[in-house]
Amino acid sequence: MTFLARNGSGKRIAAFPMDDVGQTKRVTVMAGIGSYLKKHTESLVKDVGVERASVLTGKSKATLGRYYSDNEEHTDRFMPIDAVGLLEQSASYPHVTAALAELQNISLNFEERRGQNTRSGGINSDVIALSQRFAMLMSEYQISIEDGKITVNEAKRLLRETTMLQQVLIDMKLHLEEEAG
Repeated sequence: MTFLARNGSGKRIAAFPMDDVGQTKRVTVMAGIGSYLKKHTESLVKDVGVERASVLTGKSKATLGRYYSDNEEHTDRFMPIDAVGLLEQSASYPHVTAALAELQNISLNFEERRGQNTRSGGINSDVIALSQRFAMLMSEYQISIEDGKITVNEAKRLLRETTMLQQVLIDMKLHLEEEAG
């Protein structure tokens, strides 16, 4: 017996019998969430560096790779949240946290940049940086779309540029909030 229902956020959920006893397993019809989180997990590990991520989490490089592998045997393996927290402290951007927030339509507000160098010059500097980042994103997009399709590597480059653009916008927002008092 299989039935469809909707969860609290309106996503369709399917329940399937697992065995003769009648236990059921909930499976989301929206299969992209796992893949989406794995892509952000990969971005996090590569941001920190595989070697360093292995040392920080105490996990082997192979285990870390399984957390973001899209092979069928690893579809249900995800990085433990404590490991995500450790890596995001060392990363330039909280990739997995941002992905989880995005899935729930939550916007993150970075109050501090953990000692990273932020640009000085105020809003004028931010507008210039924003223009430059947007130009870089459009350049990547133009290169990616030339052949009429975007490959996985091209999508990763576009995602990286989009993330950098998002960071510029966050800096701009923080400067505007600072100037507004």
